[in-house]
Amino acid sequence: LPIMPPKKKEEEKKLKLGRPGTSVKCGIVGLPNVGKSSFFNLLCGMSVPAENFPFCTIDPNLSRVAVPDERFDWLVNLYKPGSAVPAHLNVMDIAGLVKGANEGAGLGNAFLANVKAVDAIYHMVRVFDDEEVVHVEDTVDPVRDMDIIGTELRLKDLEWVKERLGVLDHQVRMVDKTKKKELDIVQKVYDWLESGKDIRHGDWSNEEIEILNDMLLLTAKPTIYILNLSEKDLIRKKNKWLLKIKTWVDEHGKDPVVLTSVGFESTLFNMGSDDERKAYCEESKCQSALPKLIKMGLAALDLQYFFTAGHDEVKAWTVRVGSKAPQAAGRIHTDFERGFIMAETMKFDDLKAAGSESAVKAGGKYIQNGKNYIVQDGDIFHFKFNVTSSKKK
Repeated sequence: LPIMPPKKKEEEKKLKLGRPGTSVKCGIVGLPNVGKSSFFNLLCGMSVPAENFPFCTIDPNLSRVAVPDERFDWLVNLYKPGSAVPAHLNVMDIAGLVKGANEGAGLGNAFLANVKAVDAIYHMVRVFDDEEVVHVEDTVDPVRDMDIIGTELRLKDLEWVKERLGVLDHQVRMVDKTKKKELDIVQKVYDWLESGKDIRHGDWSNEEIEILNDMLLLTAKPTIYILNLSEKDLIRKKNKWLLKIKTWVDEHGKDPVVLTSVGFESTLFNMGSDDERKAYCEESKCQSALPKLIKMGLAALDLQYFFTAGHDEVKAWTVRVGSKAPQAAGRIHTDFERGFIMAETMKFDDLKAAGSESAVKAGGKYIQNGKNYIVQDGDIFHFKFNVTSSKKK
């Protein structure tokens, strides 16, 4: 008899830091008077109308920001639906942090609790000079400011990890020897933080990530640095701090950095028409950074979206990257996931090239996918499902 080759061992799926799910949010973090609330208010101007979420009351410091997407706009133009609901990003404005926050200075405890509640961080850094806007540390020094916030978050993590170590150490010595492995991992986490490094910059095993995700540490959260320049500096693309900031970021994990100017964004926002905005952007050779930042926030949260499209409604639905078709169906209704049969799928580019659903079908590009299909960003789905009555208990 022929010998069957051994089955290929399935590669273990690499876990990710952070909470699973789609009800996740970005928080805007920074020292006082760096432009956080102004930036948040600009994002609020791009928020999704509340009537699309009838069962939610939103905290005044939380905004659902519409994700700009030309594909969504094109679909709306094609179907001319009664309702159009874009993808959205939840963004939270967090009060300014000051030095010593980890020990409760300023609004330290409330600030750190708010940071713990978000899943990714927009770290706003003041790079502009303005005598009328006081700086909490008296002088403008973005590198020092980034260091203050990084240190405060790390010190708070160290405090929490130290408490966990104490509890585990007692359990291992007195109660439960099986906790030894967890104790060793938490000790490794403590040593990493103690050496001045952030959790998100470590290369952690799945076993370690499971424990880290249980701890929800502040320095584990993906971070995007937003450099708030003066309008003049943004337009001329020069500032004495930029090279020093790049050096600091390169030495501290190489998180993404985006240049913006709340002044420039406000000027654009307050203009009367899109034509005026377009002319100003062409004249200044600058574009709004908000669409880019919103998309980066979505990516930092490990989210993407698919579309459902028809004459009643065009809607974008967020799912975690790597989700399978039944999970995507479950975003619309749990019955869709429970009774999932198939996902009839069009790629946006195929629909755009063909011009209509019927042309996509005629071209053989309208695909029926089963339960193992992994959702791709921008897929257009029509789900088939069948739910029988609930089983008797």
